[in-house]
Amino acid sequence: MANHKSAAKRARQSTKRTVVNSKRKSSVRTEEKKLIKAIETKSVKELPTLLSALTSKMTRAAQLGVFSKNTASRRIGRLSARVQALLK
Repeated sequence: MANHKSAAKRARQSTKRTVVNSKRKSSVRTEEKKLIKAIETKSVKELPTLLSALTSKMTRAAQLGVFSKNTASRRIGRLSARVQALLK
């Protein structure tokens, strides 16, 4: 338990941020799974919208510090390469 008022506040903020960040991370993972499933089933019509949705959520999460920007960029790059290979 925190001994100082400021430490108690930081602990409260930390728990709130943890909940928000885990929800954001879960949301990004869900979008990623949807896209991967669409790639595996080769449903070409859905791919651009799913990739766009994933890119949006992933970059937003990276800006907010949930993921590293490099991690987000790497994941988006790999998935978009797979999408482009199917769209050709």
